[in-house]
Amino acid sequence: MKTAKLLLYSVLIGSLIFTSCKKDEEEKIDESQVLTEYLESANSPLGKDYVNSDMPAIIGAAEVKTLNETNQVYIMDIRSAADFATGHIANAHNVAFADILTHIKNVNLDSYTKVAIVCYTGQTASYAASILRLMGYGKVYSMKWGMSSWNVAFNRWSSNLSNTYASQFTSTATDKGAAGSLPTLSTGKTTGQEILEARAATIISEGFDPAKITNATVFGSLSNYYIVNYWPAAQYAAPGHIPGAMQYTPKESIKLSADLKTLPTNKTIVVYCYTGQTSAHLTAYLRLLGYDAKSLLFGTNGMIYDNMVATGGMSVFKDTEIMGYDYVTGK
Repeated sequence: MKTAKLLLYSVLIGSLIFTSCKKDEEEKIDESQVLTEYLESANSPLGKDYVNSDMPAIIGAAEVKTLNETNQVYIMDIRSAADFATGHIANAHNVAFADILTHIKNVNLDSYTKVAIVCYTGQTASYAASILRLMGYGKVYSMKWGMSSWNVAFNRWSSNLSNTYASQFTSTATDKGAAGSLPTLSTGKTTGQEILEARAATIISEGFDPAKITNATVFGSLSNYYIVNYWPAAQYAAPGHIPGAMQYTPKESIKLSADLKTLPTNKTIVVYCYTGQTSAHLTAYLRLLGYDAKSLLFGTNGMIYDNMVATGGMSVFKDTEIMGYDYVTGK
């Protein structure tokens, strides 16, 4: 009898130890590593490493107009309901940012060539488009320059072009930080897809506000930020860059096998590009991974506009970007 009891106790203890070990293994999952490897792989929703292949996904107003005339584009306008009613592209659907994923899930996209996300300047739309792309919606694009490019009535770009910080830009290079670890994620999920879905839900619920920053805020305390210059190396040198900014090459640097782990997990990362649109795409990805990343609004168009024009080969907003297309009013 004693032998039977001892045997039963041994089985129970063994079972508890096994369960405990299994639980420990689950708790040790590095969610950010799992998510990053998943999104860089052919198993990702898009079947490729979107950030280092096709990003950013941006479509011009002229193409949106052409596709819209033949019902080949599904337009999601994520501006406020009031601004949408004041004027919007015909056939556009007004969708709150918080609803972008639930909305698109309920749309049959088979008959559409592309989906255009539209906002005021193209920056919020870029953030939204990046999230949806990473979730597997490969037809999604942000409309370049936003409604500012559709008609002058909606132009918010011209008033944000500036040379305010031109004298402070430098050609002195700053080395990237030492490679460290990825951020810590705690969704409680175990697979790349599950973690992606949880993280997407989180950053969509937060909206774009926590993911953006003004140039005045950045220059007000440069040392507070880890600043990413998301340009080719040649332009990092001329026309130069924000003091202390580190150069990361588009479609090359932001991956595990390159420089992703040089980004800090204990400091706010500010990403900037020419227009704030590509940086918004990248910022969405970094925030999915758990980084405290922010996109610098209006990019260098809002800091060194004339230098960009003189340098050439850089995306600048100008009057010719405003197409003067017709729009409709009402809901």
